[in-house]
Amino acid sequence: MAAIPADPPRRVVICGGGVVGACTAYFLSTHAAAPTVPTLFEKCAPACAASGKAGGFLALHWCEFTPPLLALARASFALHRRLAATLDGATAYGFRPLHTLSICAPETGPGSPHPLLPSWVDPAASAAPPRELSTPDTTAQVHPGLFTKAVLAASGADVVIGEVERVVVRDGRVAGVAVKGRDGSVVEADAVVLALGPWTSRLEVTRDLGVSALKGHSIVLRPREPEKITPHALFFSYQPEPGAKMLSPEVYPRPTGEVYISGINKDEDAPDDPATSTIELDAIAMLHKIAGKVSSHLKTEEGAEVVVEQVCYRPWTTDRLPIIGELPGVKGCYVATGHGRWGILNAPATGAALAELNLNGKAKTVDLAPFSPGRFLNR
Repeated sequence: MAAIPADPPRRVVICGGGVVGACTAYFLSTHAAAPTVPTLFEKCAPACAASGKAGGFLALHWCEFTPPLLALARASFALHRRLAATLDGATAYGFRPLHTLSICAPETGPGSPHPLLPSWVDPAASAAPPRELSTPDTTAQVHPGLFTKAVLAASGADVVIGEVERVVVRDGRVAGVAVKGRDGSVVEADAVVLALGPWTSRLEVTRDLGVSALKGHSIVLRPREPEKITPHALFFSYQPEPGAKMLSPEVYPRPTGEVYISGINKDEDAPDDPATSTIELDAIAMLHKIAGKVSSHLKTEEGAEVVVEQVCYRPWTTDRLPIIGELPGVKGCYVATGHGRWGILNAPATGAALAELNLNGKAKTVDLAPFSPGRFLNR
């Protein structure tokens, strides 16, 4: 077992109120040997960006061709189950196992009814027999916004609405953060965790990490008969018309009776403020078209209610691996971003490993070496 530092950090500041920041706060505050309640700064509101607008899909083994990511996903999937048991996840944030199917939508003409096809999905939505991707043993879901807020509340963190402008470094060690509107005063800290999603690279200390943004649209509908919607996550292959780009929409029913639909993405810089993100009407229209093709229950002209039409920006890295670890050259400054589409899934293991690294000097939940920020800075 790694030796615990003689003077573990007690003043921890987390920058970012998304799912990664929330999970880091939780595992810091529940650390067995040195529980530490952090201060968390968030510019907008907890879960105001991708963490509140993602699908919340969880998979145990879908990263099998990327071993480091698979290890992170397996550890995190187990932690999701543990957190659900501890925090009453089924009630608090819609945690539940579910079946997962792959469906190829036909270009034209009738589809193919099949016993695997859920009763609420129109037979015409499937051009061939659906394929079972996973069972409830290996896939599950949460409502991402409710999950983020529940974990953050359970951490007891001091949540402050404010924009961190700069990480203060003295003699190669983090000293705190400067927050906009505080007349240059510094919030002192022994450790700082930067979990700002695609905004992480906008700070001076992390500008060389090259975290980019993927803009993704989604809609949430309430079907006219929500009790008929069964727990089946659906992954579609859909070509809107001959010669058009193939789309990969995803459909996630939630225990509340709502249905989340996404799959229109593109590379685009994130705005300075998540609250100013703007939707593109053609992308939203395409998602409604897809929803109607999936099921008559999801057609607004037949009674489905539009709960929300939204957009968010997910953080990506050039090698498609997240960045998790201490920033080389700045002792006590930790980075956690770049999780792409797997941010909700991998946040618990990321938070647990960062808490261990911070308080024990070494992460044991998962090997963080493949995710080190140094792989970009050493270039």
